[in-house]
Amino acid sequence: MNRTLFALLCVTLVAADVGGGAGATGPASRAASAFDHTFESIDGGKLELAHYRGKVLLVVNTASFCGFTPQYDGLQKLWDKYESKGLVVIGVPSNDFGAQEPKAEADIKEFCQGAFGITFPLTAKYGVSGADAHPFYRWVVGALGANAAPRWNFHKVLIARDGKAVATFGSSTAPMSGPLTQAIDRELAAKP
Repeated sequence: MNRTLFALLCVTLVAADVGGGAGATGPASRAASAFDHTFESIDGGKLELAHYRGKVLLVVNTASFCGFTPQYDGLQKLWDKYESKGLVVIGVPSNDFGAQEPKAEADIKEFCQGAFGITFPLTAKYGVSGADAHPFYRWVVGALGANAAPRWNFHKVLIARDGKAVATFGSSTAPMSGPLTQAIDRELAAKP
């Protein structure tokens, strides 16, 4: 009897390790690249990351009522400076941290465009942490480890031209800071 229970336990643990058990990220763990993910656009419709294949992506979870909200200005400057070179900045509004994004999508868009002149793509509002995180964010954690998970608003994820997660930058890293712009320059210089 004990051998049967032991064998059953081993089979269960192996199945969990393959991707079906606790801690697995589900379908997102099987994604080969960022380009396998889709968001809903803030305007409705799909925002497929595959549309940006061959470009460098900077995906940032955002919030309207955060101490880091002024970073929208720096993100727009990054977009203005690097868009023609192949960078796509994508804002992902989220209410995960401090309930600092309680607005509906239409209000978020109006705020971003009015207060900061945002022209880069914005998604609908999504969870970015924990069990309710969008599959993209679960994939990033699977690719780069637990420290890649957003811990606050304005966490930045850098994606290479081939769709691989390259690095993350915490909330306190300003968009136009040396470490972030140097990493963007390196990825833009890499061959697609």
